[in-house]
Amino acid sequence: MTETRPRRPPAPQPAERAKTIALRGGPAILMPAADGRSDRDQHVVPALHHVHASGSVSVLLPDDDPVVTAVTHGELAMMLELADHAPVQLREPVRGLLWITGWLRPVDARTARARALSIADTRPDPRLLDLGHGLRMVQLTPASLVLADSEGTHSLSAQTFRTATADPFCEYEQKWLRHLESAHSDVVDQLVRHLPEELRGGRVRPLSLDRYGLRLRVECPAGDHDVRLAFSRAVDTPPQLAVELRRLVGCPMMRP
Repeated sequence: MTETRPRRPPAPQPAERAKTIALRGGPAILMPAADGRSDRDQHVVPALHHVHASGSVSVLLPDDDPVVTAVTHGELAMMLELADHAPVQLREPVRGLLWITGWLRPVDARTARARALSIADTRPDPRLLDLGHGLRMVQLTPASLVLADSEGTHSLSAQTFRTATADPFCEYEQKWLRHLESAHSDVVDQLVRHLPEELRGGRVRPLSLDRYGLRLRVECPAGDHDVRLAFSRAVDTPPQLAVELRRLVGCPMMRP
């Protein structure tokens, strides 16, 4: 007899998930590419970082940072680690990690100003005003990327990342899930019915939302468990999303 394995719920492709993490712009650490994870003293927290659609990363560092000094004498092999944090407070808040490895190079003043204006168009940040006044811009040109999240670990080429698109709800996800937990705990309680019976006694929290479904984090005494609740179809607009959330809750008249 052939054993049939449970069908895994659909999820965004790795490149799409990587692009989504990059667009969210979570906490970042810059480190040497070869041995960066072993020497914490060489890790640098950028004053500001921005991953462009191409995959290149603009990084603002203090003028006197050793990395700025080193890169003026030649490009450096570096890695940027981006953390994707859950929108609600969890005991294990990191949902995923994206590592961008490539070559760090200096950026001339004119190019740096143009890049800063481009960043400000989509992500206004007062720290951009410190460019040239205590902060210097350097650029990380990607050679490869690695994504690690609950769906697995995946290697991506710079070209694959460049052509991917982020999830359509990534910029609204944080606000929606925080609102879901703070104002609609009854809705979360209704979602518990979709969980395996052995997990229904844990503390259920909204973890993430994408066009394929909703993920819940179940915090149990013995550990945490992530469960994906799939939509009946992939959605791209808020009205489509509202329909799918009503279906999961089992209440056709519920408003998001």
